[in-house]
Amino acid sequence: MSLRDKLLLAQVPLALALLLVGVVAVGTLGRVGHAGRDILADNYRSVRSMQRINENLERVNSSALFAISDEGQWSLELANTRLHPLEAELKAQEGNITEPGEAEATLRLSRAWARYRSAYEAFSAADTPGARRSVYLDEMAPAFQDAKFSIQIVLEINQDAMVNKSDALQRQSRRVNTLMVTAVVVALVGGLLASSSLTQRALRPVSVLSQAVRRLGQGDLATRAVVQGQDEIAQLARDFNAMAEALQRYRQSSLGELLQAQASSQAAIDSLPDPVVVFGVEGGVLNVNRAAEEVLRLSVEGSGGALGQVAPEVREVLERVRAHVLGGKGPYLPRGYEDAVRVEAQEGDRWLLPRGSPVYGEEGGVVGASVLLQDVTRLRRFDELKNDLVATVAHEFRTPLTSLRMAIHLCAEGVPGPITEKQADLLYAAREDCERLQGIVDDLLDLSRLQSGRVELEVRPVSTEAVLEAALAPHRVAADERGVRLSMEQAPGLERVEADPERLQLVLSNLVANAVRHTSRGGEVVARARQEGERVRFEVADTGEGIAPEHQQRIFEKFYRVPGASTGGAGLGLSIAQEIVQAHGGEMGLSSQPGVGSTFWFTLPRTGGVEGEG
Repeated sequence: MSLRDKLLLAQVPLALALLLVGVVAVGTLGRVGHAGRDILADNYRSVRSMQRINENLERVNSSALFAISDEGQWSLELANTRLHPLEAELKAQEGNITEPGEAEATLRLSRAWARYRSAYEAFSAADTPGARRSVYLDEMAPAFQDAKFSIQIVLEINQDAMVNKSDALQRQSRRVNTLMVTAVVVALVGGLLASSSLTQRALRPVSVLSQAVRRLGQGDLATRAVVQGQDEIAQLARDFNAMAEALQRYRQSSLGELLQAQASSQAAIDSLPDPVVVFGVEGGVLNVNRAAEEVLRLSVEGSGGALGQVAPEVREVLERVRAHVLGGKGPYLPRGYEDAVRVEAQEGDRWLLPRGSPVYGEEGGVVGASVLLQDVTRLRRFDELKNDLVATVAHEFRTPLTSLRMAIHLCAEGVPGPITEKQADLLYAAREDCERLQGIVDDLLDLSRLQSGRVELEVRPVSTEAVLEAALAPHRVAADERGVRLSMEQAPGLERVEADPERLQLVLSNLVANAVRHTSRGGEVVARARQEGERVRFEVADTGEGIAPEHQQRIFEKFYRVPGASTGGAGLGLSIAQEIVQAHGGEMGLSSQPGVGSTFWFTLPRTGGVEGEG
């Protein structure tokens, strides 16, 4: 039997209860209807007959009285018309005897009518008023009174019977109401109990299957759903048991391998000396290694608030790297040691440099992010020592280099005495090298001051058009000599930007100089400024030789020069430019294609200078 048939069978008791109530109601209402009909059909007919007999009898008697007073023959003719209806009603009453005592009263009425009829015939045969008066007084009047009395008795019997039957009908109605309420309650309770019992029996396998599913969800793979029968639930239970058995076999075959793989991966990240934090796709902490627990005091327990336990500086770095990787921007690579975050430890402050990598799922999508905080404390100290050494050496170079430049300049100008043409060429070459060496020393000092944070920016509103023109002006002569066109473009509505004008001009001038140097004759260098969301974007684009992809990542490193590039500075210009942009709170980047050209760009936060905005 299918589940549908079982559920339909569970509704049968309710249907039977409804049928029983219907049968009882029809039978009871039928009896009540018959009782009412009996009252109307029998007793009411007798009452109506008596009323008509009484009416006709009085008409006949009145006509007789008129005849006594010699009113004419017409009164007797009128009385004769009432005789036949009276006798018809009397005959009908004789055939409608229904109540005790009614037969005797009807018989008495018949006899009284017979005497009255006989007296009436004698009355009609009399030819004088005196004779008629004598017959009426002697015979008709007593018979008339007897008939009237009999009619009254029959009326009272039927009227009493109607009242009694009405009372009995009311009592029967109350009994019917009681019976109907009892039948409805009994049928409803019985039907509900039977239907509930059948439904419970039909759905008991569902409860068994539900408990088995709950236990399976709790990890009890040995649980089975024992359901007998051939219906849909039984088939579902068999399928569930097959699934549970397959899962149990799978766990038995792969659980050890999974546990071993998990233990191996945990041991691998625990062996790393640097803190490692693994985030899920929703941003929660999934796993940490022992170094993260010790250094960051971070735990996977209560992952929703795990980052709240670490220092605010570390939390900010972790959230930034996590947002970068999970936002689909690829791996997170630090710009340099300046991205390292300081962490207090018992043995002293430690500097950790963050790196982030996406964790990919089987389908290729990003399912998490791993963050490695590399301990660069010693390297940062070495870098600070190197910067200090470079700054010290550069500072010590300035005085003798200034003296050397002055001496060469004086000699080249012939102040000590006349010089030959060949000597002048050598002095001019030496002076150019001194100028280049002086530029390198100045760059080293600027870079040292920028990295140490000793340079304070004088930020104020600056005209973007003026900055672009000032950056192009010093290089127009060199551009004309090389046959390179210089131009600038400014987006409509962009008038001012808040920045340090000297530093901003230094960045643009450095980019324009590099673009002119690496653009061949007939090329073009364009300096642009435009609005980009909440920032202002500056670009210097050229149509030069371009930069190979393998060199683009290192182009902003200190002292890095693209192999094969023409001689120039010491490779510090782009590094200084990036430091200045970052000091303004902006970003700097490059897009280049070998043989097509390069575009160096940087953005500054928008703080004013757009028409129509306050």
